[in-house]
Amino acid sequence: MTHRDEPPETDGPAMGDAGFAVDSAARAPHAAPRNAADGASPLVTRRALLAGAASAVGSAAVARWSVLAAQGAGEAGSAPTTPPAVPADASRVPGLPSAALGTRSPFERPALAPVGVTSGSSLTPLQALQGTITPSDLHFQRHHNGIAVIDPARYELLVHGLVERPTAFTLDDLRRFPAVTRVVCIECSGNGRGAFRSPRRDMTPQVVDGLTSNSEWTGVPVALVLAEAGVRPGASWVLAEGGDAAVMARSIPLEKMLDDALLVYAQNGEPLRMANGYPVRLLLPGYEGNMSVKWLRRLEVNARPTMTRNETAKYTDPLPGGKARLFSFVMDAKSVITAPAHPGRLSGPGWWPVTGLAWSGRGRITRVDVSADGGRHWAAAELSGPVLPAAHTRFQYMWRWDGRPARLMSRAVDETGYVQPTLAQFRTVRGRGTDYHFNYIRAWDVAADGQVFFAADE
Repeated sequence: MTHRDEPPETDGPAMGDAGFAVDSAARAPHAAPRNAADGASPLVTRRALLAGAASAVGSAAVARWSVLAAQGAGEAGSAPTTPPAVPADASRVPGLPSAALGTRSPFERPALAPVGVTSGSSLTPLQALQGTITPSDLHFQRHHNGIAVIDPARYELLVHGLVERPTAFTLDDLRRFPAVTRVVCIECSGNGRGAFRSPRRDMTPQVVDGLTSNSEWTGVPVALVLAEAGVRPGASWVLAEGGDAAVMARSIPLEKMLDDALLVYAQNGEPLRMANGYPVRLLLPGYEGNMSVKWLRRLEVNARPTMTRNETAKYTDPLPGGKARLFSFVMDAKSVITAPAHPGRLSGPGWWPVTGLAWSGRGRITRVDVSADGGRHWAAAELSGPVLPAAHTRFQYMWRWDGRPARLMSRAVDETGYVQPTLAQFRTVRGRGTDYHFNYIRAWDVAADGQVFFAADE
């Protein structure tokens, strides 16, 4: 680490990231051999079997390498669309060789959407996930001016302002501090805006609430780095600035930075993905997502908030009467049912699991209630452990569907006693013109034929 009095020079804008067929001719694996003397097909020899297997492996290998190429083409790549060839019986054919990276089965094709975005959002497919951890490559992305490409060997984090020793920390410097690992979710403050402003029945959980993801993060507490620099008396805020082309900057209370804020360089056991802030991002558990600044390059300790563009013109909550909430950092308790949900369909009456995710920026989720009659009656769902503060919690409720139209809803309660509001309650307090923190109860309609739709008529 080196001491400095001035911030580093700004680099120019960095731009980056921009059914399966079965061979109908395959022989049934347990077909009885036929006698050549009867004019039937001769016995299959080991050589012929191996030759056929090699052909099948070749076809499958070609398909796999195309899948690998598609997945390794960069973080802007999309899921493969060409189905691979598969053998009739995988136990009779040698498997594929190992590769440098493991890939998903081509039968599983979750994907962020949309792709090719430099200003906007790419949403997590919540309905395709199990448990609570979001795979790193499916973590939602909020783009302000593309994905920064930063050389870790040249990376520096400058800590300056009201400090005794202005210091530039390299990536290696940060890794020398004692590491901390926490499971925390990040949610964009605009998550749910589309469903609130322009609801449609064909919305999926990804479209409704896909701007939230949950990961295991590893890094160094900000408090240790600030202690190394020596915070001066009178300091109460810290400006965090990103090194991307948007130069995202947010003012953060010093109290939060000294509490549980982390400088993270790893996610789910590996270095951060580029789109998720590589090589270092800020992590503020429970706070709105844009404050966990990606590609972090500067922390400036100040006596007051800086009032940047992204905390004045943006990321303030309009309220009825011409007022606005400023510095509405904490994300309120929220839940979303991920199944049954559109475009799913229930195949018939009977027992069905109603499952989804709940979280709160204020701490742990203590209860999730589920209703199958539009909120007239509620029953407690089961919470799958571990239940962690400021992290996704999986809930499940076994529901017996009688085949009649139904409306499914979920309602989260956190350890502060906060209860997720209804849409009517949310509108009363926040108004129809609010732009952030959409945490009202979501609903899904199950039609008599089992088809599920987002309840867009609330």
